[in-house]
Amino acid sequence: MSENKKQQLVPRVRFPEFRDAGEWITVELGKLSRLLTERVGSATCTPYTITSGVGLISQEEKLGRTIAGNSLKNYLVLQENDFAYNKSATKAYPQGFIALYAGGERAAVPNSIFTCFRVNQNQVIPTFLDALFASNLHGKWLRTRIAVGARAHGSLQVSDDDLMATPVPLPNGTNALEEQQKIADCLSSLDDLIAAETQKLDTLKTHKKGLMQQLFPREGEAVPRLRFPEFREAGEWATKTLAELAENLDNRRVPVTEKDRTKGNIPYYGASGIVDYIRDFIFDEDLLCISEDGANLRARTAPIAFSISGKTWVNNHAHVLRFDSKCVQKIVEDYLNSISLEDYLTGMAQPKLNRAMLDTIPVPVPQDDDEQQAVSDCLSSLDDLITAQSQKIDAIKIHKKGLIQQLFPVLDEVPA
Repeated sequence: MSENKKQQLVPRVRFPEFRDAGEWITVELGKLSRLLTERVGSATCTPYTITSGVGLISQEEKLGRTIAGNSLKNYLVLQENDFAYNKSATKAYPQGFIALYAGGERAAVPNSIFTCFRVNQNQVIPTFLDALFASNLHGKWLRTRIAVGARAHGSLQVSDDDLMATPVPLPNGTNALEEQQKIADCLSSLDDLIAAETQKLDTLKTHKKGLMQQLFPREGEAVPRLRFPEFREAGEWATKTLAELAENLDNRRVPVTEKDRTKGNIPYYGASGIVDYIRDFIFDEDLLCISEDGANLRARTAPIAFSISGKTWVNNHAHVLRFDSKCVQKIVEDYLNSISLEDYLTGMAQPKLNRAMLDTIPVPVPQDDDEQQAVSDCLSSLDDLITAQSQKIDAIKIHKKGLIQQLFPVLDEVPA
């Protein structure tokens, strides 16, 4: 490409007041920031950990306890607007995740897997840079600079020099910081919207949880505290075991090795796919298909029960129950996911829910078919609201991701 046709480093979408501000520039991260080396020592700091794609969270909040122990004195100290790079690979961020610390108190992160740095705010606005890292700016740069399988102490072997050499696209000129702030504010407004919608989702889930405590009889009781008017004289609910309510299909198995499986058109769900489900739907990113001959399912470990309609097979990490009634199926699913199953687990090192114990779990169900339908419909309507709210949040996140791609220049499209 000739020099006069060289692609300009400009975003596809730009706020009107900056459309004539000229090209952006790239500056190495190391020229915008400095590495942090201060250790906690005897000072008071709150130990933090990181959740990929989310950010820094106190160990107490994420894990329910502080795990730093005596190692805390060696943790790196963070102040507000500092960045922490976790060199642990995740699916979304194979080259590690960089998070902005937005808290006001002094925080600390493990020095063994974190590199921390503080930016010069006269050159770059932290929230602007945070949006770039969220779009995996660093990962795109580091992916060719990390040796495959190179790990130390469980983290990727990434040199500080390579990290600090990451090219950062920045607006140029006298209004550079103003343009950065405008972009940061735009994306922050979407973060606020996502947070608000997530709060609504949490409220719906809390409402359903509270409603279920009223819709199902409590332990030692035979009728629920809250009942639909037309069923208040319908008599007591029945308490039945899972063995009485559903057919257990644990005696059917999938061949352990792939060479023993015959390729076919019946969906096969691996253990990683049995994570969440709504009614009859189960999600699996790595869906395989096998034949019906010699295939099927067994379960030994997962402490939940779920059902699948039609010809679908799963591996040996989940129990599978088949129900004759969709209404009873819905009631059982929600009830089992609302109670603790610890009393039914066996084993010490790796507690398991075996078939014998699974079959004994008691579940309260209405004896009247119409009441079963009413309870099932009520729970399903709440699931519909929760699903719709989740989809709304996902749509905003997709919109934000697309907007980031428009508001920042694509470095890969710019010749070196």
